[in-house]
Amino acid sequence: MRSTRPASSVAALEAENRIVKARLRALTSEVVRNQTILQKSQQRELELLRANSLGDLLRILFHDLKSSYQLETVVLALRDPGHEIRHLLWGDPIVEEHRGEVLFVDSLAALAPVAEGLERPWLGRYREKQHAGLFPGIKGLGSVALIPMHNDAIEGVLMFGSADKSRFGAQLASDFLAHLGLVSAVCLENGVNRARLLRSGFTDFLTGFYNRRYLQARLREELARAQRLGHSLALLMIDIDHFKQINDRFGHLAGDTVLHEVAARIAVQMRTSDTGARFGGDEFALLLQEGSVADAERVAARVLEAVRARPISLATEVEELVGLSIGVAAAAPTADMRDHKLLGDRLIAAADAALYRAKSQGRNQVAVAEDIVR
Repeated sequence: MRSTRPASSVAALEAENRIVKARLRALTSEVVRNQTILQKSQQRELELLRANSLGDLLRILFHDLKSSYQLETVVLALRDPGHEIRHLLWGDPIVEEHRGEVLFVDSLAALAPVAEGLERPWLGRYREKQHAGLFPGIKGLGSVALIPMHNDAIEGVLMFGSADKSRFGAQLASDFLAHLGLVSAVCLENGVNRARLLRSGFTDFLTGFYNRRYLQARLREELARAQRLGHSLALLMIDIDHFKQINDRFGHLAGDTVLHEVAARIAVQMRTSDTGARFGGDEFALLLQEGSVADAERVAARVLEAVRARPISLATEVEELVGLSIGVAAAAPTADMRDHKLLGDRLIAAADAALYRAKSQGRNQVAVAEDIVR
């Protein structure tokens, strides 16, 4: 005799079967989705490993990752208490282009407590109270992924933002994101090391300032930037008064001490955006981004006072007061200017002429060029 099940039991089994099939389809969809993301991550990681500079690395992080993962935004927060990384990147157009998306901080906790001490990627809904500091000025986010970037040299967080509230959640495998964070940290460390090596060829060993070669290259870049934004640019040429007498009286080691100390006192008066260089011998240059003549005069007065206010210790019980002669000039590139090297040479010549006027008028003072270089 054939057994029959009650209709209610058959209906229950069919309903359960539908639920299982739906779950299977959802799991299959998640597997396919994670596999697609994994393949994209591996491709991006290869591109990161091929990056030739810090700027190239950031372009991949901001442009390629954003496009590949179809994100609203990618933000990179880096702990940089000594300001070294931001100095190595200074002048790269990628920093200007993504000013709100690359964040240099003394402490990750200052951005948001959730960013401090991340061991694994954090995925979830965007909460303004928790995440606004990590995505400054960015609206319309539904979910976010916070990916730690940690090794012995780098500490940061790579952050993805999506308008889709379900994009980043517990159902998404995070292993590939963790691996992406590790690869990004290694590549960033390599990029920093390459930039340091490159910078060593543009740096004066004694003072730690850039050298003349770097200043002239940077000057062309800043003039092009000033032209693009419609700003002016100021330059200080600085000469140590009676430096030869110091060398003759106390020896060249004492002269080196003076150069090092003068550079240190100048550096204290500089903004993060300013560029200091040892132009040659006992002459320094200070480039003020977006600086007017009035700005440059104020900086020059502070530099002069910082150097001459206290004597410099040359040896045990030997101190010497040192003065400076400073020439100030500014340039405002016109829209049709094409030869930035020529304009840079003219700006240096104008500041140099003002410097020698300060020396001829008695030294230990600031002189300003009469005309704006155009």
